[in-house]
Amino acid sequence: MSKDRIHRKLAAIVAADVAGYSRLMSTNETGTMQTLSEYRRLMDDLIAQHGGRIANSAGDSVLAEFASIFDAVECSVNVQMRLSEAATGLSEDAALRFRMGVHLGDVIIRGTDLLGDGVNIAARLEGMAEPGGVCISGVVFEQIEGKIDLSFRSLGIQSLKNIARPIEVYAIELNKEDRLPPAVTFSSAKFQQQIKYCRSDDGVRLAYALAGNGPPLVKSANWINHLELDWELPVYRHMLAGLTKHNTLIRYDARGNGLSDWDSSELSLDAWVNDLEAVVNAAGLDRFPLFGFSQGCAVSIAYAVRNPHRVSRLVLFGGFATGRFKRPSTTPTDLDRFRAIATLMRCGWNSEDPTFRQMMTSQLMPTATKEQAQAFNEMQRRSLSAENAARHFETVSNFDIRDLVPKISMPTLILHIRDDLMVPIDESRRLAAAIPRSRLVSLPGKNHIPLENDPGMPQFFEELFSFLNGRTFETADAPTVSSNSTA
Repeated sequence: MSKDRIHRKLAAIVAADVAGYSRLMSTNETGTMQTLSEYRRLMDDLIAQHGGRIANSAGDSVLAEFASIFDAVECSVNVQMRLSEAATGLSEDAALRFRMGVHLGDVIIRGTDLLGDGVNIAARLEGMAEPGGVCISGVVFEQIEGKIDLSFRSLGIQSLKNIARPIEVYAIELNKEDRLPPAVTFSSAKFQQQIKYCRSDDGVRLAYALAGNGPPLVKSANWINHLELDWELPVYRHMLAGLTKHNTLIRYDARGNGLSDWDSSELSLDAWVNDLEAVVNAAGLDRFPLFGFSQGCAVSIAYAVRNPHRVSRLVLFGGFATGRFKRPSTTPTDLDRFRAIATLMRCGWNSEDPTFRQMMTSQLMPTATKEQAQAFNEMQRRSLSAENAARHFETVSNFDIRDLVPKISMPTLILHIRDDLMVPIDESRRLAAAIPRSRLVSLPGKNHIPLENDPGMPQFFEELFSFLNGRTFETADAPTVSSNSTA
């Protein structure tokens, strides 16, 4: 019986590997191997200095255990700082960037190797870390918060592959220039933002928020926003964190939902454009880049055409010029189905049973985990009434701004998820064909609302910040198209 007994213990686990190792090997096998050997000697020394031992090492990966979680975290930070110094002056092809994950949990001992969920979670956390970064689990955060001189950023509650329960994840802020600005740094399990109120021309009270620090970036409202829940639930949080990384993000809840007035007399494109104007006026903005997502693209286009002197750059993500009711491809059967959806919203939107709201969730996020789908279903119920949901759906379905699209005069970046089920990428292709000085980038994935681990997100942020920081398409005679599947 003792022979078959599984030996376990509690251990602090660090998992590490090289970001893009296969690509680096294919580019320069000899140079990569030499650099890896040098980095491994440095890493092995630091692990030993912090009282750790290497449990497993294969190729570019390292698995180490520590008796103290403080030693594990401090070692990980020191490794990344030392490797960053070693890479100074090297090109991206020559420098190796490790990703590291740290977890405190139960492990199974087999010889000198370690197995079990504790190891698996550390490995999944490592996969979530940025190159040169460290991710830790909520268990680790609880142990070290306030006891170690480091800053942390929440990545929310994550469903990790082959891990039964969701795990809260944090990133350690290693480099000052890469940290989130003070207005949205993580503190006491809540992101900080400033919520204010203003009124549109017809008296509707609008809630808007500012988060981050840097040049302004205005985001128009889209299908169901909630200034508070957006940060709390694991759906939009990662996008907001990215958008506030280098900019002051100004966003708002559209009339009829979220923290804005629900009892609005009018839902229309013109009303939503007036709301956007009221928000930017209240925020004291003169000229700014404008980011539209989904239906917010139509609102952004209409505003930009009306106010070309105020919009410096336009970003359209997952957008369309015509709603479902107005598209040439829509059949009479499609119209019946769309109208039935609105009827079902009126009948069952506020029910504790999420079936009716799940119809939208399944189209918006087909690859969502159970936890993500549940979070979005709950967000929809808490963000607007059944009647407002139906009216919102019907209003957007009747959008038709094809006459406005060619009038866009500012540089425009168009982004779209390639296999989007809710809004086909053809809608963005039509926008790109009609907008001068535009560029269309198709991103890999299936979700209309992109989730944090979706394959297109790294490229999304890369393209976005490159565009906001000065990239233009002035010399193009026609819109350019990129369909790269990797960042």
